[in-house]
Amino acid sequence: MGKKFIEEFKNFISKGNVMDMAVGIIIGGAFTSIVSSLVDDIINPILGLFGGMNFDQLAWNITGDVTLYYGKFITAVVNFLIMALIVFLIIKLMNTAMSRVHKDEPPKAITTKTCPFCKSEIAIDATRCPHCTSQLEDA
Repeated sequence: MGKKFIEEFKNFISKGNVMDMAVGIIIGGAFTSIVSSLVDDIINPILGLFGGMNFDQLAWNITGDVTLYYGKFITAVVNFLIMALIVFLIIKLMNTAMSRVHKDEPPKAITTKTCPFCKSEIAIDATRCPHCTSQLEDA
C-alpha cells in the first residue's frame, strides 16, 4: 500500500459520485425505517382485521426450542415489495421529468464524420483527412 494506492483512494473519495452515493445510503436507511413503520404500524394491522392477527405473530413451533417466525419473513417480503414499488415510482417520475426537460432542447447539429480510410473523426466539411491525408470523395 504505497503512495499510489493512497493517492488513488483519495481521488476516489473526493469524486462527487462517492458523496452522492453516501448521501443516498444515509437517506435510504432513513427511508427504510419509514417503510418498515408503514408496514408494521399500518398495513399489518389492517391485514390483521381480515386475517384476525398480525403477520409478525405468525410462528411455527417445530420443537420446544426451535420456532420458525415465518410471519416476520412475510413482513420483510411486504417491506421489500413496498420499497421496490416506491423506488420504481420515483425512478419513473424522474425519467418522465428528464424526458420533458430534454425534449425542449434542440437536437445537436452534426459537425463531424468518420474518415472512410483511417476511421478518424474529422470535420463534416473536410475534403482531405488531416490524419491519413486521404482525399475524401463525398466532399
